[in-house]
Amino acid sequence: MGFAKGKATAVAPVTGVSLDVDRSLDPLHEGFLRGADRGAANGPVDLPVQRTEPRVGGQETERALKEFAEPAMSAPVTLTVGGRRIPVGPAVLSKHLSLKDDGQGRLSPALDAKALLADPALAGPLRQAGPGPVEARLRLDGAGRVSVAEEGKAGRQVTEQALGAAVLPLLTGADAAARTGQVATEEVRPKLSKDTVRQLGITEKVSSFTVKFEPAAYRTTNIGRAAELINGSLVLPDETWSFNRTVGERTKENGFVDGLIINNGQYEKASGGGVSAVATTVFNAMFFAGVKPVEYGAHSFYIERYPEGREATVAWGSLDLRFANDSGKALYIQAEATDTSVTITFLGTKKYEEVRAVQGPRTNVQQPATRKGSGPKCEPQSPLEGFDVAVDRVFVQGGKEVKRETMKTRYTPRDTVTCGA
Repeated sequence: MGFAKGKATAVAPVTGVSLDVDRSLDPLHEGFLRGADRGAANGPVDLPVQRTEPRVGGQETERALKEFAEPAMSAPVTLTVGGRRIPVGPAVLSKHLSLKDDGQGRLSPALDAKALLADPALAGPLRQAGPGPVEARLRLDGAGRVSVAEEGKAGRQVTEQALGAAVLPLLTGADAAARTGQVATEEVRPKLSKDTVRQLGITEKVSSFTVKFEPAAYRTTNIGRAAELINGSLVLPDETWSFNRTVGERTKENGFVDGLIINNGQYEKASGGGVSAVATTVFNAMFFAGVKPVEYGAHSFYIERYPEGREATVAWGSLDLRFANDSGKALYIQAEATDTSVTITFLGTKKYEEVRAVQGPRTNVQQPATRKGSGPKCEPQSPLEGFDVAVDRVFVQGGKEVKRETMKTRYTPRDTVTCGA
C-alpha cells in the first residue's frame, strides 16, 4: 500500500518465490567442483526455490486502507503555529506518508517529518509563521576580510519531532476541527554569530557573479524580493541549499507580482516573472565556487543576457535549483539587487584555487519558425536560433587543472510570436 498525488493505493498481496538458501549450499558446492575440473562441461547450476507467502495479507491491507489511508487523504490538515493557520493538503502529505509492516503482519503509518518540514509547500509558510533564529549578517571589509555586520539572535522553530507528533493524530480526524492542531515550537540559537563565524570557516570571498537586465517594474519587485529572501542564507558543510525552499512560492502573498515567464516555448504573464535572473546568478556563483550541483535546468530557449550554457530557471513544484555544499566549510550567501542588476556572492573558504569556464561552439543549430498566439497571456516574441552548447567547468589547484566537468545544454529555437487576430 502506498500514497501518491493525494490518493491512497492498495496493492493486493501476491504469493512469491524465493531462494531456499539452506538447500542451495550443496548444489553450489558441487557446481564449483565441476567448474574446477577443466575437462567437464561448465553449465548452469539449478538452485531450489520455495513459495513465500506475503507477510501482510489482504484483510490487513483492507483494514489499513479504511482505518488510516483513506481518512488521511480525505481532506487537508491545518497546523497552527504562532497564531497562524497553515493548511497542508493531501497532495503534499502523500509525498511523505507510508504504511510499513511492523514485523507482526500489521501495517503501521509512518511520516517522514524531516522531509515534510523541508517541503517547499510547508517550509515557506512555517518560516512566515514564526520568528525563527536570525543568523548574523556578514560583510566584506575594504581589505576583503569577512566581518560581522549585525549579530544574530535566538528565535523559535518547529522541529521534526514536534511536526510528526502533531500531524499523525490529525490524519484520521473526521471533520475540520478534528483535523486542526497546534504545533509546538522550541527556542533555537543562531548557528552563525561573531563567536562561530571563524569556526565555520567563513573567512573569504569564494565566488561572486552579477547578471544585468533591462529595467522593468515587475523585474525590480520580483528580483529584489527573491534577493531579499536569499540574502543571509547559511549552508553548512554537506547541506543542500534549495532555491524553492529558500524563496518560497512566487505568490502575491509572498511579495511577488505578475511578470513574463517562459511557458511551452513562449513568453506569457505569470506571478514571479523575472526570478530566473536570480536563479541564473546563484547558478553561476555556485559554478565558480566549485560546489556540487544537485538539480538545475536551463531555459527552453536561449536568453541573450545570460551566459550560454551557464544559466538556470526555476518553476514552483516542478523544477528547483539545488546545490550541495561539499566545500568542507560553511557557505554564506550574500544577495544584492538594484533596478538593473542582481549580484550573488558566496563567502566561505575556497576549496580550489580557481574555477574556470570554457565554453564550446554552438552546434546542431536550428532556425526558428513563426506562429500566432492568442489570449490575454500572449506576448510578442522575437526570433532566435536554437543550438547545443557544452561548457567545461575546470578546477585549478596549484596552478594545474585537477578536474574537469562538462555541462551540456540544448536550446530550442525561439519562434517569432505575434498576438491577436
